[in-house]
This record gives sequence, structure tokens and C-alpha cells, in this order.
Amino acid sequence: MLIFLGAFAAVPLLLPWLVSRIGARAFYIAAVLPALAFAHAIVQAPAVFAGDIPFEEYRWIPALNVSLSMRMDVLGWLLTLVVTGVGALVMLYCRWYFRGKTQGVGQFSAVLLGFAGAMYGLVLTDDLVVLVMLWEATSVLSYLLIGYYHSRSASRRAALQALLVTTLGGLVMLIGVVLLVVQSGTSSLSAILADPPTGPVVDIAVLLLLVGALSKSAIFPFHFWLPGAMAAPTPVSAYLHAAAMVKAGIYLIARLAPGFADTPFWRPTLITLGVFTMLLGGFQALRERDLKRILAFGTVSQLGFLTVMLGYGTRDAALAGVALLLSHALFTSCLFLVVGVIDRQLNTRDIGQLSGLGRQAPVMATASFIAIFSMAGVIPTLGFVAKETALTALLHEAEGGEVWGIVALIGIVLGSALTAAYGIRFLWGAYWTKRDVETTEWPDPPIGFLSAPVLLSATTLALGFLAPIVDHWLAPYADGLPEATAGVDSPEYPYHLALWHGLEPALFISLGTLALGAGVFWVVRKTQLHKRPRVLPFTANDAYNGTLRAIDHTSEWVTGRFQRGSLPFYVGTIFVVLVVAEGTALLASNEWRAQLDAWQSPAQLISAPIMIAAGILAVRARKRYTGVALVSVTGLGMVVLFATSGAPDLALTQVLIETVTLVVFALVLRRLPARMGEQNESVAPIARAVLGAGVGLTMALVAIVATGARQDLPVSLEWPPLAYEIGHGRNVVNVALVDLRGWDTMGELSVLVLAATGVASLVFITNRSDNLARRSGTARSRVGLGRRRPLIETDSGVRAQRVGETGAPRAWLISGSKVQPENRSILLEIIIRVLFHSIMIVSLYLLFAGHNLPGGGFAGGLVAGMGLVMRYIAGGRWELGAAAPTDAGRLLGAGMAIAVLCALVPMVFGFAPLQSFTFEGELPIIGHWEFVTSTIFDVGVYLVVIGLVLDVLRSLGAEVDRQSQHPEDAEMAPS
Repeated sequence: MLIFLGAFAAVPLLLPWLVSRIGARAFYIAAVLPALAFAHAIVQAPAVFAGDIPFEEYRWIPALNVSLSMRMDVLGWLLTLVVTGVGALVMLYCRWYFRGKTQGVGQFSAVLLGFAGAMYGLVLTDDLVVLVMLWEATSVLSYLLIGYYHSRSASRRAALQALLVTTLGGLVMLIGVVLLVVQSGTSSLSAILADPPTGPVVDIAVLLLLVGALSKSAIFPFHFWLPGAMAAPTPVSAYLHAAAMVKAGIYLIARLAPGFADTPFWRPTLITLGVFTMLLGGFQALRERDLKRILAFGTVSQLGFLTVMLGYGTRDAALAGVALLLSHALFTSCLFLVVGVIDRQLNTRDIGQLSGLGRQAPVMATASFIAIFSMAGVIPTLGFVAKETALTALLHEAEGGEVWGIVALIGIVLGSALTAAYGIRFLWGAYWTKRDVETTEWPDPPIGFLSAPVLLSATTLALGFLAPIVDHWLAPYADGLPEATAGVDSPEYPYHLALWHGLEPALFISLGTLALGAGVFWVVRKTQLHKRPRVLPFTANDAYNGTLRAIDHTSEWVTGRFQRGSLPFYVGTIFVVLVVAEGTALLASNEWRAQLDAWQSPAQLISAPIMIAAGILAVRARKRYTGVALVSVTGLGMVVLFATSGAPDLALTQVLIETVTLVVFALVLRRLPARMGEQNESVAPIARAVLGAGVGLTMALVAIVATGARQDLPVSLEWPPLAYEIGHGRNVVNVALVDLRGWDTMGELSVLVLAATGVASLVFITNRSDNLARRSGTARSRVGLGRRRPLIETDSGVRAQRVGETGAPRAWLISGSKVQPENRSILLEIIIRVLFHSIMIVSLYLLFAGHNLPGGGFAGGLVAGMGLVMRYIAGGRWELGAAAPTDAGRLLGAGMAIAVLCALVPMVFGFAPLQSFTFEGELPIIGHWEFVTSTIFDVGVYLVVIGLVLDVLRSLGAEVDRQSQHPEDAEMAPS
């Protein structure tokens, strides 16, 4: 089973290529996989019926006890046959439905087969968490299938509607799953049902699960999405909305019923909503003129029928329910496929335009009549067997005085009459010869096009005669529920599926519903019900659209009130929430414990007053740059605290970060007024002061309380031995970053890449191309007196000779003739040029020494970035272009790629992601050497940090410089 699940994930990736090669014939190949899964389920049948339930498991996420576990009991076996059998036939049908079409067919085939795989896993998985994942996968894949005609607005709306409704139900269901798993202590569905937990929390969890099931199976009030989904191609309607997706909710109800049918709200909820849905869908089907929409509302009605029977919670009702489930999958799929043939051959589904097809297409008409007979419960179809069983089960409940049995019986009788009425309306509309409609010319379809619906109708007819065998298949599931409350002593118990039970009451009730349905059809024809105004002034679809409009208007109002474009407002909101939330938590505490020392080292007595004074002066500073410089003093004070507290790595990183940040602030401040408040005067200074004091006081209290909150030994005590034993390094900080906490670092690298991309996107106006002025390789080789003048790259990328006499030697500093004289410092240029290569060597030393000594990829990358910052400060963007090794994007991408490969390569050899390995040996001169593969990961970190600094310099520095020289760009640049 796990192999089939993997195949369903892999094979769809090949289908687009196959469709591009052989066209719609690729569906033949697509049908092979569900056909094999169907055959596998048939082979497993003896073991399933004998109680030797096939079970396979792969421990997927051991830390959360989540497994890819597949369990094929009777219910799972039945749904597997439906999902794979109908799926294979629909795939074969698609070969003819899409004949001559190529656009989008490859993607459609892949998504359809992927959906079949998701449903296959959903009905067999024994893990609730995996079930939720597959549940949402079916929602997403159905969205793609319903929206196949993406150029049509109706298809896009229908796809979005189905996605929103089913996903909303899935999210509610997820909450229920979490509650149920926590209460039961396991995510195994079979274990939960074997010993169902109880209590109010479990009741709420089950109710939330039912919300997901009802939304998926289009039960009122979620019923409206299914008729809208008829905008999808007919194969989608025949598979998703007849045999697969809408059965997911019904399956979940059937799966939970043995364990939770006694929940107080279970029976009232499911019977009420099921009966109402059956009546509503049946009535609306009588108003439709489109054959497909008649079937759509008929499917809604039948889903209500299934909900009542499988949700009733007794043995006979469950037996009738699973028999109905099988028959419904067969006759509804058949009818949808027939409508697809009619639509494909005639380009219409309107019953007002069809006349005389019955005589011209006898095979198709016969298949349709058998399917409608099964839907209405006419002997000798499987639908008749299931319907008679359902009526008998509910009749016994009603005789025993069960209120909900009476409600269910009356609802099912009325709903069955409506079913017979719209079934007759379908046959009349599709095949009858109408006096006022011209006879429709029928082009015979290929025999292969009709094979799937004919086979489905033949199956529902054959299974009616084989009812005892079907009873042998389905009874083991029904036996897991309690017997009826009345009539247990009847000789018919335990009740069984049979084509003939004699002249029992259920038979006469069934015949009465058929007669009543025929009368309803006659009344509908005479009154022209489809032309009459609807009973209510609004529909569920109108309520859905109104809800969306209300959400849009609310979001606009909220956005207008809170997204005001004011940074102080945003920051103030965050601080207010911080003070309120943390203050509430502090005040709610029963006791405060603190372990305070005046100081731990004399350095704190020196640095702390300086940091406090700098903070006060920063608040009072009127010039922006002065405020930034004073804020950096606070950061440099933290350097002293780190260095004196045994954290040289943090001290080194902090000083580099503060320096780079100061330069970045300085670059940004060039585009802002020098003094604060020149353009926008500060408002509410007292309120700001109070809020600032509140934030400071709150954080101080949090820090004080945190000192006494620890009750156990800190985990940090275990880090030094772990760093040496696992990461083979003595620098705990660096080993943690690249080995013990490698996944965290991977996420931080992703954030850095996104930050660099975001900064550049805010600054660059037309494109993101690197426009740093770099010298060509030719220019570097042309040096010396009397030789041709070297060529350099200008801003526009065109080579030009340096200004000066012909034959003059090339200038040593590329920025010499570019920077304005008043902005140029020859001494600074020379010193930085001399120190630059040494700085880069130091950065490489920190990179490779960081495993055992202070340093690492972050520190080394920041040192290299500082070298680039110095080159830019000395000579502007021309000097940065000469120093930059390559485009910033390439550095970022290369660093991220190296980090990802370090995670993936160990997996190829069967190890955990980011698993590190150590190589060591002896060399004649060097002596003993060791190399840890996590150093390669550190190289990726090194490149990402350099790329980030270079991207910031070229964005906030070089690009702003360029825009300042081009007024038309400067006017467009953000301020």
C-alpha cells in the first residue's frame, strides 16, 4: 500500500511529458496505476474479510509519533475499490473526452492522477495527522481540477468557492484532530476507536471533525459549492463529485460512527442536516434545466441520504449506508459520464434542446435507465437493495418510538419521492421525444467513449443480483455498531442484504415513493416549476457572496484605520501590545523571585553608565546621524559585556554588526533630512515618553523576574561536551550554529537572502541587474609605460580609455578620476587598498579557525563585508566595483546552495540531514590534521553574509549614488 502511495506521488510527474508525446492516449497509461491498486485490493479481500487486516507503517516524524500507516479494513477496502475502480474508468474515459485536445491536458492528467493518490491514502491511512494532510491535498487538487478552464471567470469563481469552503471546514477539523489526539494520547485512528476517549473536550473535538466532514460532502449549510463545481470538465464531476472527494466526508462519518455515535449531539446533528439536505437538493434538482446541474443537486440530495444512514449509529442503518455508498458511486459516476458524452457530441446539456436521443442512442439510454433505476431504488438494482435495507432499519427505529428514527424515516421517504421525480425528469429531458422540440441529430460516439458508463451501470445491476455476496463484504463493518433499539427479536435479525425479502413493509413504502415521485414529476411539468420564482429571496450562494463582500469591506475598514503609512504608529502599536501583554502576565503571577547581583565584573561598572548616558542623549538628539551614532554606543557597550562574560565570538560578531549597521544607517540617512522634525514634526511627545518609559520598565521587570525563574540546571551545561563529541569542535557557538542547530541556521540564511532581496527591491527602480563599475580582465593585464591605455567599464557597460595622456601608466586607484575632489581622501584610499587584502585573509582565517577558536562563517563574512564597506567609503561605487568578487545575487545563491547541499547529500547515503563527518590524518610537515564537513556549511554562511553586505552596499550605496547623478532616476527613487 505504501508503494502504491509513493507511485501515486511519482507517476503524475511523468504524465505532462507523455501527453506532449502521445496526446490523450497517455490516459491509458494513467489508468494502469489505479487499476493495479484496484487489483491489489481485490487480492487482499480474503484477508480483510477474515479479520487479518493488512497494515503497513513507516515512521515518518518519530518525534511527533506521526507515521505513514496504511490499514485496509472493510470500510477502507470498500472505499479503495470505489476510488481506484472508478478512477481507472474515468482515466480511460478521459482518453476520449480529451481527444484532439492538447492545451492543459498534461497538467490536468497529472493533477487528476495525483488526486486519485491523495484519496487512496486518505481512505487507508490510520494516522489522523496524515489524514488531515491528505484531506487538504484533495482540496487543493480539486481547486486545480475545477478551475481547469481557467480562462472562464465562472470556472475560477467555482474553484475558489470550493477551495474556500472545504479548506475552512478542514481548518476547523484540524483543531478537532489536535484536541482528539491530545485527549487520546495517540494519532492512530484504529487505537482511538478501539478505546474512545470521553469528556466535554472530546465531544467538542468530534463536533469539529463533523464540521470538516459536512463541508467536504456538501451537506447544508455547505451544500452550495458542489453545484457550482459543475463548471469543471465532466470527468472531474464524475470522479470528484460522485465517487471520490464528496465521499471523503461520508467516509469520515462512517469511520467515526463506531466510536462516537453515542456522543450527545451526533445523531440530532447528522439526521437533521442530512434530511434537510436531501429534501433541499431534491427540490432544487426539479428546477434545473441543465442535465449536469440536475445531477449535481441530485448528488447533494443523495449525500444527505448517506449522512442520515451512516450517521444514525445502528447496525442495520450502517449496513444500508455502506451499500448506498457503493451504489451511489456507481450510478452517479455513470450518469455524469453519460452527460459528458452528450455534451461532447452535441455541445449542449439543456433538456429544452434535446429530443429523441433514446431511439438514436439505445446503448447509452439503457445504461442511463439502469443508473436512474438504481438511484430511485427500482428492483433489481443494488440501489433497490440498499434503499429497502435503509427503510427497514428506520422503520424498526420508528416502531420502537425513537424520535430521530421517525424524523429520519419521514425525511427519507419524502426525499426518495423527490429522487424518483428528478430521476424521471433526467430521463425525460435527455431521451424523450418532445413535441415542441426538433429531433436532435445524434452523431454516434466511439465505442470506447461509452465503455465506462456502460460498465458502471452493468455493475450496479449485477451487484443487485449478487446482494448476498455484497452482504458478506459489508456486514463486518456494520457489525461494529450496536443493534437497533427495537425489533431485535425479529427473525430477520441480523438483517442482511438481499434482492428479495418478501412482501415486507419496506417494499411497499419503496413502491409508494416511486409512485409519489412520478406524481411529483407530472406536477412539475404541468406547473413549469423551473420558470417560477424561488421560494426564498436568497440562496446559500447569495449568503456566501455576501459574506465575502462583508469580509472585503471589513478588511478595507481595518486597513484604513491601522495601515496608515506611519512608522511611529506601527511601532507604537507593537509597544502597546507588548506592555499590555507582558504587564498582564507579570501582574497575574502569584510570586516574583529574583536573584540579582550588583555586578559580575568591574567592566560592567564602566560600560553600563556609558550605555545609559548614550541612550538618554540619543533620545534628546536632534540630528539623525548623531542619534544613530549614540545608539551604536549602546551596542558597543554590549561588546564589552560579551567579551568580559566569556563570549568572545558574540563580542566579535556584535562589534562587526554594529559597525556595518552604522554604515547602513549612514547610507540611508543621505536621503533623509539632517534634522529630525524638519518635514514631519513629532506629535504627542508626552504620550511617546510615557510609552517609552512603560516599555523600559516592563522589560526591566521581565529581566528581573527571569533571573529567578530557573528551577533546573540550564541545558547550556551540556553544550561544551556535545560540541566536542558530536561536532568535533571546541567553539561551542560556532559548532552549535553549523551542526547542533544547523536547521535554525538554515532558516536564518533564508531570512538573510530575503532581507537582501527586499532591500534591493525597495531601492532599484527599473531592474535588479548589478551595475557596479568593474574593470575588465583586459584592463588588468595592460599595465606599463608606453603601452596602450587600459580599458575600464563605464556605468553603461561600454569600455572607455582612462582620462590622461596616451601611453601613461594606469592609475592605481580606479576611483581617482571619478570621485569629486572635495569628497576624496588620498590617504584613506591608499591605506584601505593596502589593508584590504589583509582583511580578506583575516576573514578566511576566522572562517576556518572558527570551529575551535573565536570566529566562524558569520564573523568571517562580516569581516570580509567590512573590507567591502571600507573600499566603498574610500572610493565610492567604482572602488566597490573593483573590489566586489562577483554579483551579490550569485554569492547569495551560491551560499544558500552550499548550505542546502550539506543538508541533502547525507540523506543520499542514508544519514540524517546536515549530518557532519570528520576526516583526519598525518602529513609529513603539517603533522596531524582534521577536517569536519560542517566547515563546508560554514562556507555557505560565509558567502551569504558577504552577499548580504554587498547587496546592501550596491543598493543603498552604489544605486543611490547613481540615482543622485541622474535626476530623472532620483525623482523616482523612494525617499
